[in-house]
Amino acid sequence: GVLNLISLRRGSEFALSLCPVVWELLHFVSLRDITQKGYEKKRAKLLAPYVPQTQALQKESRTQMPVPSATPTSASSSSSSSSKFHRARSGGARDERYRSDIHTEAVQAALAKHKEQKMALPMPTKRRSTFVQSPADACTPPDTSSASEDEGSLRRQAALSAALHQSLQNAESWINRSIQGSSTSSSASSTLSHGEGKGTSGSLADVFANTRIENFSVPPDVTATTSSSSARPAAIDLPPSGIVKGMHKGSNRSSLMDTADGVPVSSRVSTKIQQLLNTLKRPKRPPLKEFFVDDFEEIVEVPQPDPNQPKPEGRQMTPVKGEPLGVVCNWPPALEAALQRWGTTQAKCPCLTALDVTGKPVYTLTYGKLWSRSLKLAYTLLNKLGTKNEPVLKPGDRVALVYPNNDPVMFMVAFYGCLLAEVIPVPIEVPLTRKDAGGQQIGFLLGSCGIALALTTEVCLKGLPKTQNGEIVQFKGWPRLKWVVTDSKYLSKSPKDWQPNISAAGTEPAYIEYKTSKEGSVMGVTVSRIAMLSHCQALSQACNYSEGETIVNVLDFKKDAGLWHGILTNVMNKLHTVSVPYSVMKTCPLSWVQRVHAHKAKVALVKCRDLHWAMMAHRDQRDVSLSSLRMLIVTDGANPWSVSSCDAFLSLFQSHGLKPEAICPCATSPEAMTIAIRRPGVPGAPLPGRAILSMNGLSFGVIRVNTEDKNSALTVQDVGHVMPGGMMCIVKPDGPPQLCKTDEIGEICVSSRAGGMMYYGLAGVTKNTFEVIPVNSAGSPVGDVPFVRSGLLGFVGPGSLVFVVGKMDGLLTVSGRRHNADDIVATGLAVESIKTVYRGRIAVFSVSVFYDERIVVVAEQRPDASEEDSFQWMSRVLQAIDSIHQVGVYCLALVPANTLPKTPLGGIHISQTKQHFLEGSLHPCNILMCPHTCVTNLPKPRQKQPGVGPASVMVGNLVAGKRIAQASGRDLGQIEDNDLVKKHQFLTEVLQWRAQATPDHPLFLLLNAKGTTVCTATCLQLHKKAERIASVLCDKGHLNAGDNVVLLYPPGIELITAFYGCLYAGCIPVTVRPPHAQSLAVSKAACILTTQTLMRLLKSREAAAAVDVKTWPTIIDTDDLPRKRLSQIYKPPTPEMLAYLDFSVSTTGMLTGVKMSHAAVSGLCRAIKLQCELYSSRQIAICLDPYCGLGFVLWCLCSVYSGHQSILIPPMELESNLFLWLSTVSQYKIRDTFCSYSVMELCTKGLGNQVEMLKARGINLSCVRTCVVVAEERPRVSLTHSFSKLFKDIGLSPRAVSTTFGSRVNVAICLQGTSGPDPTTVYVDLKSLRHDRVRLVERGAPQSLLLSESGKILPGVKVVIVNPETKGPLGDSHLGEIWVNSPHTASGYYTIYDNETLQADHFNTRLSFGDAAQTLWARTGYLGFVRRTELTAASGERHDALYVVGALDETLELRGLRYHPIDIETSVSRTHRSIAECAVFTWTNLLVVVVELCGCEQEALDLVPLVTNVVLEEHYLIVGVVVVVDPGVIPINSRGEKQRMHLRDSFLADQLDPIYVAYNM
Repeated sequence: GVLNLISLRRGSEFALSLCPVVWELLHFVSLRDITQKGYEKKRAKLLAPYVPQTQALQKESRTQMPVPSATPTSASSSSSSSSKFHRARSGGARDERYRSDIHTEAVQAALAKHKEQKMALPMPTKRRSTFVQSPADACTPPDTSSASEDEGSLRRQAALSAALHQSLQNAESWINRSIQGSSTSSSASSTLSHGEGKGTSGSLADVFANTRIENFSVPPDVTATTSSSSARPAAIDLPPSGIVKGMHKGSNRSSLMDTADGVPVSSRVSTKIQQLLNTLKRPKRPPLKEFFVDDFEEIVEVPQPDPNQPKPEGRQMTPVKGEPLGVVCNWPPALEAALQRWGTTQAKCPCLTALDVTGKPVYTLTYGKLWSRSLKLAYTLLNKLGTKNEPVLKPGDRVALVYPNNDPVMFMVAFYGCLLAEVIPVPIEVPLTRKDAGGQQIGFLLGSCGIALALTTEVCLKGLPKTQNGEIVQFKGWPRLKWVVTDSKYLSKSPKDWQPNISAAGTEPAYIEYKTSKEGSVMGVTVSRIAMLSHCQALSQACNYSEGETIVNVLDFKKDAGLWHGILTNVMNKLHTVSVPYSVMKTCPLSWVQRVHAHKAKVALVKCRDLHWAMMAHRDQRDVSLSSLRMLIVTDGANPWSVSSCDAFLSLFQSHGLKPEAICPCATSPEAMTIAIRRPGVPGAPLPGRAILSMNGLSFGVIRVNTEDKNSALTVQDVGHVMPGGMMCIVKPDGPPQLCKTDEIGEICVSSRAGGMMYYGLAGVTKNTFEVIPVNSAGSPVGDVPFVRSGLLGFVGPGSLVFVVGKMDGLLTVSGRRHNADDIVATGLAVESIKTVYRGRIAVFSVSVFYDERIVVVAEQRPDASEEDSFQWMSRVLQAIDSIHQVGVYCLALVPANTLPKTPLGGIHISQTKQHFLEGSLHPCNILMCPHTCVTNLPKPRQKQPGVGPASVMVGNLVAGKRIAQASGRDLGQIEDNDLVKKHQFLTEVLQWRAQATPDHPLFLLLNAKGTTVCTATCLQLHKKAERIASVLCDKGHLNAGDNVVLLYPPGIELITAFYGCLYAGCIPVTVRPPHAQSLAVSKAACILTTQTLMRLLKSREAAAAVDVKTWPTIIDTDDLPRKRLSQIYKPPTPEMLAYLDFSVSTTGMLTGVKMSHAAVSGLCRAIKLQCELYSSRQIAICLDPYCGLGFVLWCLCSVYSGHQSILIPPMELESNLFLWLSTVSQYKIRDTFCSYSVMELCTKGLGNQVEMLKARGINLSCVRTCVVVAEERPRVSLTHSFSKLFKDIGLSPRAVSTTFGSRVNVAICLQGTSGPDPTTVYVDLKSLRHDRVRLVERGAPQSLLLSESGKILPGVKVVIVNPETKGPLGDSHLGEIWVNSPHTASGYYTIYDNETLQADHFNTRLSFGDAAQTLWARTGYLGFVRRTELTAASGERHDALYVVGALDETLELRGLRYHPIDIETSVSRTHRSIAECAVFTWTNLLVVVVELCGCEQEALDLVPLVTNVVLEEHYLIVGVVVVVDPGVIPINSRGEKQRMHLRDSFLADQLDPIYVAYNM
């Protein structure tokens, strides 16, 4: 304990001076197997020079209480043992199973090493509102006076300069916060994380106290609403919706500052990421030998064992026999016979005493009463529950016993009543709620045992949860039960001539004890009558019980040692048991000691917890004597931490008459029952020795006396000898039951008549546990005696003493080394945790992620713990576990108080906790993931091979018989076309011709949300209106041919007329989504055409605030035009002249405009007309945004060219009427309809559960031949599939839905159309895809990705797949960039800054090799592949399918591999129902995952481990940062594509207002 005091309260110099002492002490411990006393003496001697100092220190410290103890130096190391704390706290917090002074010291020493370097982990950022657990101390300066002294000293730095550098950001954000706190903007302050400035040291606070705040940061200007958007560069077109939400919430949050690399960054986020990067740069422990990289796929290689690891060197162990089971003449032939004997001959003797809530004896059951009542119950069970011919129960049936822990008397009667009736009792816990932790599994046990009847007391039955009509609720997973009350008044007296059948004990089942396995399943261990009897005999002999002794039982009497001693062996030896229930222990922890004193009890049955509780409460009672005890049986003596409890208890109670030799640890398990027990010693004889084992050795399963690292030692005490009549061996824990060597740890197996016989109803598992025949190293069986696996790990030491070092259930095997959950719990609790977590409420388990087990630690956080304290505690726990166990923790989570699932007696329900963790329902309030440090088995990063030239690739393909990957649409030259259209090169001519030929033919119909036509345009109307607009342009606008004109219109017909007006006037139209000030500058517009309402908006004050109106071009509204004829319609001199500009935001957030020539426009319209077979009698429905790409072409151009009628549905209208699009298609019997992904998603999500309603409205889609999604991305197969599936009930053909593919350089490359084969789908291997290879796999293959063809290639279009680096052509089924050649390719980018040369090669590029024709290609910027299918194309050739994988700009290069964000996002979206949307991007090689949370905010932290797990499992990547945000924060453009770069910018500028940001270590 002294170590702890010193290291906490003195700076480094004191601890350093102490180091040699510590080493000497620990060295001394390791050299010889030393007793506790010797250790105490040596320690006192070594620390003598320091003791006065420590005592002085103790006086200073506020929290330390003097602890009564034998020597001043053994003051307990953690101040939690001071009684003041404990009395104030609720009972559940007192679970001190794991307290160990030796261990605490080790942990403190380990942490002292790390003490000097303050943790450089970035603290997670949490939104204030999320978990209001602590009062927000928003504006207290970070001054040490506000923290307790030891907290201040913990964080004291060696030198101020170092501190200054480190704490700048803390102070800075604190100052920021104080300003924000006083400002009126509430949203600004809500983002700031919990207590972030706490870490600064006192000296720093003084420095800042004298500085005027203004120098540090500028308070944000709350008045300007658009400050953030105007600060962005002009060339970025922000999507209109959703982005504003995330933007103004505190735009200039912090002033510029430098990070470690000297890069100026402008946000807290970047500082944290920098901090994280610096942490990750630290050298890691050398990882185990990593994967080797096979050319084709990485195979997980088993980690190679470390050559220096300890190996067992002993000989093979021989099974150890216990003493023979003595044949005592008066042992009964069966336990029931013993009951009959005592009940009839010694009726007045006390058998069992029950206590009331205060711990006073309330009732004593005599042997006579037990016998008579059991008889009545047995008679009732067999004869009174059914009719004579149809009894409900027959001998051999199983019955559930549901009795509360404070009613041992009723339980005992019921248990013996069942034995006498020869029915099999199955004691279980009383269910408290419908959804008890583990309740469902108990249901499984009841079901597998075929139980239909439950016995209980009247009081208990009243307390069970009921339904409204008073019936007992149906518990989750339970079979239907009939409840029988066993109170005496309801039992019928048996007739004189009725006698129970008591035969000699045989192998028939007597009772079933339930046990919960590691996975949480509950199994019933069946105990035969002979085993029950033999076990009682063995216990009687080992414990030397004699008739009439009194024993005090603090354990659960329904199972394990509580049942064996207190209910069974009790009756065999006519003992008197005093039962102390858990509820009494909670209110009066000393009650059992008082009972021993009052009844002069000879034996007490306790757990370590009870020893601790008694020590805590010891001051309340001075005059108790434990001198009567000859055995204090510590039933969890198998717990490695029991040794310190026993020692501490002895040192406290020796003065109260407790004899040292009376402490008898024992080891038990449900399967093997009692395995070993220490017999009471001879007074004055030396106490048994301890084993001080090396933790490192243990992790390799080898016994080594600890010599190396003094901190990582485990001290264990023996649990005595093998039971009388038993035999024990140790076998390897995994694989065949091979006998261990003498210095090897293994699973303890026991062979005796006293053990379980099977798991009821589970034959398979039974064989593996209850019928084990050990084998030698050659694999041949040793003897033919079957052994039972006990589930305990241990070894047999000198003198045949049995030592237990852990449980099989708590075994965590990480990278081939074994760790014990209990040991890790103990290490965690040895870290000073008073302020942060409850001691008893901590769960450690492992989850399997990426081919290995990963350790997870979950603890309950106190409500008053601050963020800073918790984070500090978490980081220190990680360090302690790392230094003592040499293993990394994958995830450390803190949950709010009282939220972990509990077992009936107050422990944590581990398997249920693990289940909650894995399904994302744990709701942590703090979480720290460390995948970077503990995942060491990732495949090696891929090294790119130095380039193979394009020629060799081509030759290679030829040799392999692969063709070059290219494909083309039908040849335009061979298709006959309408002569009239051939004459007209320009769209304007086509319109004039239509206005003369078919003046009244309607080309366009515009619908509103109600589905009514609001506007139409015939050929003539369109022509006339266009003329008037052209004349206005010439008159008012004084424009010349070739000037750019911005068209600012909502989707509709006015947009179309304005477009043709511009063409008539020779101007170049640019359609712009209204209104967005930024995009106006872009096109160097000479004039703006718009409607009156928009014009008012443009001239409004708000617009003036954002943009200087003086710089604006002329604005003309086209609502009322003068009726003036145009003198002449402009005709371009050549078809290569520019027709219009198409501006669009790419997914990477770049705004790019492309130039479309007249020739391209005609070529494109012609290709679409041919592909879709459009002519004037056709109607098509369009539900798309008409501002760019193919959407614009379909909306404005195609009808004029082909003469078909277009029904226009603005997508915005769908928001108010979801049915609009589908009902229009149905009403007009449309054959071809076009939509966007956003529209399809709206319909799928919004109408998914309303298909019946659609039917009722008479909507029928059987007329639809093609429903085409216009897109510039990989087809979203899952969305199109679910759309087809949903609406197939209203007639939609599954073949109808398809997608298009276009890009900036060519807006329409593929479009399904009417002829040609249906779109094909393939499954490709994701792992190969990351290596830029395409490998086709079967459906359902692991790591496979479903891709769909993007429609058919348009007529006149050729594509080739090219290696983007070497520009050489690739073979079939290779992944490369898609290059396109077609008459309608755009003629170039339109740039504002005249740097067109930069991207010139996007439009006119030649292949570097293998193309004799020297074709000019345009680069689409998308990766894809071509695959020749078995289908026949329209031309009669085999059809070549083009598959688009994703945009090249978007791909993430990580670990030398190429990832497509959408694949990672798909995985993430699947992990939890509350993830609405997700986006990923990288920042300085860290993968950042942003998820939108649509559930409640408590779920935010559940997502962090799930996201990390899934990305690691499916993509072999470690997530660096997880950001949880509100729905709608991830920006999306008009085509429904995520704008990941905008998101990234907002994240780095700290504008997302995240709910939580987790930085993975």
